Amino acid sequence: MRIFNWIGATVVALSLSFSAGAAQAHEHGGMKDIVDTAVEAGSFETLVAAVQAAGLVDTLKGEGPFTVFAPTDDAFAALPEGTVESLLLEENRDQLVAILTYHVVPGKVMSGDLSGEMMVATVEGSDVTIDATSGVMINGANVVSADIETSNGVIHVIDAVILPPQDM
Repeated sequence: MRIFNWIGATVVALSLSFSAGAAQAHEHGGMKDIVDTAVEAGSFETLVAAVQAAGLVDTLKGEGPFTVFAPTDDAFAALPEGTVESLLLEENRDQLVAILTYHVVPGKVMSGDLSGEMMVATVEGSDVTIDATSGVMINGANVVSADIETSNGVIHVIDAVILPPQDM
């Protein structure tokens, strides 16, 4: 329970610190960056807290472009009990960074750019398998909402947390 209080406090702090990003959003035709878009959506509180704990906020607010396969709060909640809490500990930061960057592909990849089955390199360094033969899946996770454009890339919402090969 303590971890959820920490996550809630982190999201509030992030929301306050990201309100300054409104001026930047105006510069990009009203679009917000990946982090601000995730905060505003309200269904990525765990992801946003993890990004902050991993020290990746500035990166994902950077120029990009990035494609982020973003697990929902429900996706994180489906992990074995204690997993999220463990990953958020400072001593597990490297593992958290690896997992989060495994959800990011360099460049802006829209769903219309995908067809068939393909391997794509992630920022983490390993490949993910994208299957766009009927719907879109990434390493078995379903893309439940695609093509959420941001000022520095695109977000595709997925229904599961995907793990790099060494973390499986």
